[in-house]
Amino acid sequence: MSQIPAPRFATTFAVEAYKLRRSLALVLAVVAPLLIAFFMFFNLLRMKQPMPWEMALQTPAAIWAFFMLPMSVTALTALVAHTEHGPRAWDHLRALPLPRWHLYAAKALCVLGLVAVMTVLLALLSVLAAQLAGWWKPAVAATGTPDLPAYALVLARIFMAAWLLVAVQLWLALRLASFVPALATGIGGTFFAVVATSAKAGMGLPWQLPVNQLAADPARADFTLALGAVGGAAAFALMLWCLGRREVLA
Repeated sequence: MSQIPAPRFATTFAVEAYKLRRSLALVLAVVAPLLIAFFMFFNLLRMKQPMPWEMALQTPAAIWAFFMLPMSVTALTALVAHTEHGPRAWDHLRALPLPRWHLYAAKALCVLGLVAVMTVLLALLSVLAAQLAGWWKPAVAATGTPDLPAYALVLARIFMAAWLLVAVQLWLALRLASFVPALATGIGGTFFAVVATSAKAGMGLPWQLPVNQLAADPARADFTLALGAVGGAAAFALMLWCLGRREVLA
């Protein structure tokens, strides 16, 4: 009798991506950057004098890194984990003939992919919001020429610096069936990041690493980028190893 071939990781990832169509994660991925664009549009309209493009684009990047990104990651990881926690489907999935780490790696890639999509949407919508505000009220049209490559680079750095944040929040959301601890951790981490923005300890706080990409000190920005990206990759690897060894998720 021939054995049934074990599914490849690509199949596991495809199934996980398909599940997103039935969750609110895609809605969140669109709403979060859209809210920032709406704020930017109306904030520009209420101004009496124009501002340079550099300053106009720095505002949405700061809002995203400072508050909206950490809170979106908190909600997003809870939604992705609840797909299995809600119907108690982990026992069935972990009994399938495939390496268990495939299940968690697929979820991690989906979350990172959604955060990347949100970052791209923010870049597009924020530029569009500034242009629409200038068309609607020419007196506040941004001056100069937008440095779009530099703006894209800043958002890319913010995304990479958020890897450690994503790993921590996803690990908690997958490890615990209740969404309360993960949400409480995300809210608490964002709160301390907001009230301790300039503190030296913030350089090691996962929720504050993204906003450090806007720091005036290049050394601080580079250090927090490396910590977020390399530390995030290491945290993801440790998460896969630890969760793959567990027999029960509770």
